[in-house]
Amino acid sequence: MIRVLLADDQALVRGGLRALLDARDDIEVVGEAADGHQAVALTRTTAPDVVLMDIRMPGLDGLEATRQIASDRRLAAARIIILTTFDLDEYLFDALRSGASGFLIKDTEPADLVRAVRVVAQGDSLLSPGVTRRLIAEYAARARPAQPAARLDALTDREREVMALVAEGLSNDEIAERLVMSRATARTHVSRAMTKLAARDRAQLVVLAYESGLVRPGWAP
Repeated sequence: MIRVLLADDQALVRGGLRALLDARDDIEVVGEAADGHQAVALTRTTAPDVVLMDIRMPGLDGLEATRQIASDRRLAAARIIILTTFDLDEYLFDALRSGASGFLIKDTEPADLVRAVRVVAQGDSLLSPGVTRRLIAEYAARARPAQPAARLDALTDREREVMALVAEGLSNDEIAERLVMSRATARTHVSRAMTKLAARDRAQLVVLAYESGLVRPGWAP
């Protein structure tokens, strides 16, 4: 059973999400939060697998709530999906840097939202190639100079190559095809890179790839 926490300041939105998710046999809504403070507190007490987090809430906003949850080792199992009204929220990149596993537009089709919850609960991230390209464009528009990360020295050449392809937005299957390896091998390289860099998921690998200068906007593999 996938345990989900809803964090949104609009009761109507929370009610709609609860009705949609509770109707699934494999998903259970374990709590509702109206602001970031409640989201953090309920994450600690209900131990959800997935938090659907509105980024714009009164008091403590979703960005800071995401940062607090992601930085708490006791809450490492909780995956956060940012809910946003717009296609590319101005704070989205910061949310991914803070530990979110991806984002959904609030008018996402119900079936896609359910699928997203299941995907993130399995440890994957919601970063399709199209989404990644938009994130890169946003990053390029506001980026600071890349800071070489000494932590990347721990990666093998192959792991760096795979990390760069993750930053391009490729799935494990696409990486395997590009590098002529099995899907299991591609997944192993991705997992090792995340472990060595202490990244929660693929979303943070993308952030680290650009912040470290491993890849850059306009880069072509």
